[in-house]
Amino acid sequence: MGSDCGVWLAKYLLCIFNFLFFVIGTIVLGTGIWLAVDKASLIALLKMVESDQINQFTQPRVIEQMAYVLIVIGAVMFFMSFLGYCGAIRESRCLLTTYGVFMILLLIAEIVACGLAAFYKEKARSETKVFLQSTISDYYSTQENMDAVTLMWNQLMSQMGCCGVNDYRDFEGSLAWVSNKGNRTLPEACCMLKDVGELLPRDDDCVTNPSESNSYYKKGCYEIFTEWIISHREIIIGVLLGVGIVHLFAIFLAFCLCKAFAKYHGMRL
Repeated sequence: MGSDCGVWLAKYLLCIFNFLFFVIGTIVLGTGIWLAVDKASLIALLKMVESDQINQFTQPRVIEQMAYVLIVIGAVMFFMSFLGYCGAIRESRCLLTTYGVFMILLLIAEIVACGLAAFYKEKARSETKVFLQSTISDYYSTQENMDAVTLMWNQLMSQMGCCGVNDYRDFEGSLAWVSNKGNRTLPEACCMLKDVGELLPRDDDCVTNPSESNSYYKKGCYEIFTEWIISHREIIIGVLLGVGIVHLFAIFLAFCLCKAFAKYHGMRL
């Protein structure tokens, strides 16, 4: 086994690959747990940094929701990389097979999702719009009652110059927004801003009397984002292909090592 350079190289390539993801997954998982258990310390730390952009992330509800997302992502990365690393370093066919099967299932899920989105383009388009509108109607609120969804939409709208999924009327479906908006017609993030960090409109009348000269109230984020994807499609396709190749490479190494370890242990017996 020691003289087989190909198997040795495959073993340590898989170890290095999964060790890197193991470290990243551990950091993400640990950060998520820390935020869920002790969000007050992060709020105090962020408030020491004088930045309007960072201060938006100091809302307790935002931090709590971010924590749960980080825990889920970190746990998946931790589990998958643990299987791959331990399977390779301990030469365990059971762990490597489990790792390979999970990677195949993940790859199939990604391919099926992309295929369905391409084949049922209009259906995917309408379902995506429905989902995005539900995030607004179910969760969107004012800056004073901000959560992670509100923060995400405010960042998206202020950075891309758009308003809602279709237009400003989408926010009328949000009970939290309608109950707390006062005399506002649309959120500050839909306005042309003089300060993106503080979401300060150039025109003070924008939130009560929006027009095409002071806001993006008729420009839906879905169309703007679709145009952005089309203009960057080469990069996106390249990234997706890169992710697919990495998946295939990891699966190939895992099952090659399974076969090599079976042969090696059989010869040793």
